[in-house]
Amino acid sequence: MLKIYNSLSNQKETFKPIEEGKIRMYVCGMTVYDYCHLGHARVMVAFDVVYRYLRSIGYDVTYVRNITDIDDKIIARSNEKSEPFLDLVNRFIKAMHEDEKALGIHPPTHEPRATNNMPEILSMISTLIEKGYAYQGKTGDVYYDVSKFESYGKLSGRNTDDLRSGERIAVNDDKEDPLDFVLWKMAKPDEPYWDSPWGKGRPGWHIECSAMSTSILGNNFDIHGGGHDLQFPHHENEIAQSEACTGETFANYWMHNGFIRIDEEKMSKSLGNFFTIREVLEQYKAEEIRYFMLTSQYRSPLNYSSHQLDSARASLTRLYTAIRGLPKADVADLPDYIERYHHAMQDDFNTPEALAVLFDLAKEVNQAKQTGDEAKAASIAALMKQLAEPMGLLTQDAEAWFKSVDVSDGALSDSEIDSLIEQRKQARADKNWSEADRIRDVLNENKIVIEDGVNGSTWRRG
Repeated sequence: MLKIYNSLSNQKETFKPIEEGKIRMYVCGMTVYDYCHLGHARVMVAFDVVYRYLRSIGYDVTYVRNITDIDDKIIARSNEKSEPFLDLVNRFIKAMHEDEKALGIHPPTHEPRATNNMPEILSMISTLIEKGYAYQGKTGDVYYDVSKFESYGKLSGRNTDDLRSGERIAVNDDKEDPLDFVLWKMAKPDEPYWDSPWGKGRPGWHIECSAMSTSILGNNFDIHGGGHDLQFPHHENEIAQSEACTGETFANYWMHNGFIRIDEEKMSKSLGNFFTIREVLEQYKAEEIRYFMLTSQYRSPLNYSSHQLDSARASLTRLYTAIRGLPKADVADLPDYIERYHHAMQDDFNTPEALAVLFDLAKEVNQAKQTGDEAKAASIAALMKQLAEPMGLLTQDAEAWFKSVDVSDGALSDSEIDSLIEQRKQARADKNWSEADRIRDVLNENKIVIEDGVNGSTWRRG
C-alpha cells in the first residue's frame, strides 16, 4: 500500500492513481543558465528514485520534467556573456544531460522546453483573461488577479492578508494587488520576444509549467513534484492559474524534496555556496553521491560535507565487497527482507530504511561465504542488486567498481596495477621479500589495497 506525504494536506495519504495501473507525474526542472549544482542533483535523484520504484512495482509512469529556457536570469547571463540566449541555454542543456547521465539519472518520458510551448502558454493566458482571472496593466504586462481565486494559499498554508502586509511583496503600481503575479512580460529593447495579442513579450515563469504540464498530462494528473523552495510562490501560483483556467483539480499529490545545506544554509547560486555536480564528481563516484543523498528521506534537509561523502564511499564499499567475486545466480526468495524493503519504499520512499535492508542482506551473503555456500551467497547477492536498482545503486560489476578511477590526475592505470601485482607475485615466488615489500609500498602510496586470498591476490582502490 503506497503512501505519499502530500504537501497539500500536510500528511501521508494512501496513493490512488487516477487511472488504474498508470501514473502521470510532473516535476519542475532546471532553469538553464549555469552548470547544475548538488541542490539540483537532489531533485534529480529524489524523483529518479520515485520514477524507478513506481515502474519496478508495475506502474506505467509518464514522467514529465520541464526545462525553463527563457527567464530574467537567462537573459541577464546571456547579456553578461555576450552570447545569444539560445546558444547559452543549449550549451547548458547539453551540460545538464551530461551530468544526469553521469549520475545514472533515467531520462524523463517528456522534457518540454518553455520556448517550444508558446501556443499552449498564450492559449492559457487568453482563457484566464476571458474568465476574468487576469488583466493587462498600464505597461502592457498581463497579471493574474489573485483576489479572484478564493483558495489561494491552500498549498503553502499562507493567508493572503498576511502576505499583503508582509515585507516581501514589492511595490508595483502596475498591479491591482501586490500579490498579483505576471503571466506575460512586455519585452524590453534587445530582449528575446514572441508575438502575442498583448504585444511582443515573453511568458512569466509560473505560466510555463501550467501550460506544459496540462498540455502533456491533462488538466488533472497524479503527482506534481519539485524542491521545497518552489512550494511558494511557484507551485501556489501554478495551482491558482491552472485550476482557474480548467475548472479542475490540478494535481492530486504534491511532493517536495528538502534542501541540501552547507553550514546549515540552503545551497544556492544566489548565496554563492554551491558545488557543481561536475566538481563533486571529480572527487567522488556517481553512486557515492547518490548513496549520500539516499541516506536521508527525500523530504528532509541534508547537510553536505566531505565527511558525509566519505561515509557514503565506505558504506558502498561494504556492499560491493559482499557481492564481489560471486557468479550470476537466480534471485533468492527471502520474503521477510523483500517485505521490509517494499514496506520502507512504499512508506513515502523511505530510502534510509531500504538501505538498512541491503546491509542486512550483505550480512547474510558474508555468512554464506564463510560457510562455503557460494550458491546461496550468489542468490542473496542477486536479490541485493535487484532491490538496489530502483535506488540506482549496485549497478556496476563489483570488480569494475573497486578498480574504477579517473587516471587523468596521475593515478596508476588498471594495467599498471596488474603489472605491479604480477611483479610482486613473482618476487614472492622467488622469496625476494624486499622487492615484494617495495612493490606493496608503491601500491599503498597510490591507495591500492591488496587482498591476498587462497585463490590469489585481488586489488581495489582505497
